[in-house]
Amino acid sequence: MELARGKVNFASCDWVRPRSSPASAESGLSFGRQRANSNSTMADKNTINDLLGDEIKDLYSAEKQLTKAIPKMAKGSNEPTLKAAFSAHLAETTDQVARLERIGELLGIKVSGKKCVGMAGLIEEGSEALEEDGEESALDLGIIGAGSRVEHYEMAAYLAAISLAKRIGADEVVSLLQQSLAEEEAADKKLQQIASGLLKKAPVGAPDKPVSARA
Repeated sequence: MELARGKVNFASCDWVRPRSSPASAESGLSFGRQRANSNSTMADKNTINDLLGDEIKDLYSAEKQLTKAIPKMAKGSNEPTLKAAFSAHLAETTDQVARLERIGELLGIKVSGKKCVGMAGLIEEGSEALEEDGEESALDLGIIGAGSRVEHYEMAAYLAAISLAKRIGADEVVSLLQQSLAEEEAADKKLQQIASGLLKKAPVGAPDKPVSARA
């Protein structure tokens, strides 16, 4: 999944005007009002319950993005066991999305509507590994590296959400989050096992320059 890239033409922005323009002061006030209005629509985070809701929304966005990214990682893999691992984890990811929707019901929040930009960045980085050419084992190791970074991001998010849910005594929410965390940990362990085998058969190569010992 690739994010759109582009350049911003600051000269075309309404709030960027020459110092001599009589509209400068009014433009600045207008921009300030726009920011104030925008901020007023953002959810305040005053309690642990607020923070938990935000974590759940972030996780939901992350898992939804992965339901589209994981099939691409499976397709781009060369090692059959790696393809199978990604395919199996796709089914788990679908279950995780359902759990987060259930958590939303338990907490009385709408889980959709927020984009997890952190996961979007990891997916974009992973897409670069899928576009490269080279020796199959080496390419698969690159894909595993990208996948492992995703897993660790998710594990950190689930751990944070679990600690918050425990604090407010949301036992069912904790149980659901722990199920997903266990799946993420198992998925990462599986990737590392596959990587261990690939490391043994992937060509090592030689450094571009000899490594000399420092005096």
